[in-house]
Amino acid sequence: MFPIGSRSSIANSIKGYNRKRCRKEAKVLVYKEKYFAIFAHNPFNIKRMNADFDYLEINRKSWNSRVDVHLKSDFYDVKGFLKGESSLNDIELDLLGDIKGKSILHLQCHFGQDTISLGRLGANVTGVDLSDKAIDNAKILAKKANVNATFICCDIYDLPTYLNEQFDIVFTSYGVIGWLPDMGKWAKIISNYLKPNGKFIFVEFHPILWVFDDDFKRIEYNYFNSGAIREIQDGTYTDGENDLLQECVMWNHSLSEVLNSLIQSGLTISSFDEFDYSPYNCFSKTVECEPNKYRIKHLSNNIPMVYSIIATK
Repeated sequence: MFPIGSRSSIANSIKGYNRKRCRKEAKVLVYKEKYFAIFAHNPFNIKRMNADFDYLEINRKSWNSRVDVHLKSDFYDVKGFLKGESSLNDIELDLLGDIKGKSILHLQCHFGQDTISLGRLGANVTGVDLSDKAIDNAKILAKKANVNATFICCDIYDLPTYLNEQFDIVFTSYGVIGWLPDMGKWAKIISNYLKPNGKFIFVEFHPILWVFDDDFKRIEYNYFNSGAIREIQDGTYTDGENDLLQECVMWNHSLSEVLNSLIQSGLTISSFDEFDYSPYNCFSKTVECEPNKYRIKHLSNNIPMVYSIIATK
């Protein structure tokens, strides 16, 4: 998703997850006739959600509002994509291997670029996303790309209501899990949709990134899941600041929470890797250390920025 995701979100979300989530400068906003001073660099201004808030509707509206901006952005380069360029990075391509003839369920697919890229590699693909506007555009994009792909609009926790089949591979990447409150439910969905011996392939921004302020100079957020984080974001990871303001609700998930959730769902972890770069230039203070590899300048290669998991049912 980036989703920050799509992470995303970065997010997307980058693409997804993204979460794709580049926090911005202080903003004072009017929200539902109440005045909230929300300072992105002040942990005391993180708004903790309670059960009365509908995080799904808040996040659906947030991602719906991003779609038009993302479709027009250089970040997603839809024109180049329709000419045949792939949206997949070397990290996930290496993990996926030969997928010709494989059935793949792509969770939190945003407007479908990665889903379609998987289809171009010969897979039979189904993409799922919460945003109805993203899914509508995914269908349009797949038709323009002449790729046969199925798209479903729903919260992934509700996916069993809409989909009743199993897949060779479940795939999700970049800025995705930060939009989900419950890793246990997430892992069970993944396990339920895998065929016996099926693989879950996952690439995500490293959770250590989400503890820092925008400038990566100080720790301001909890590494562990301490509850929902409600924020107002200015702009989007594709083009920095613009007139787009959206409210969103996110969660931080530690590596142990993710790994244990997958193990407890009955999956076997066969591969876990960390990478000292991001394939996306969606954070502040970055430098390109190699083509399409970005690091936080003053942190160099001293922290992980992305991690990957392969788990087998």
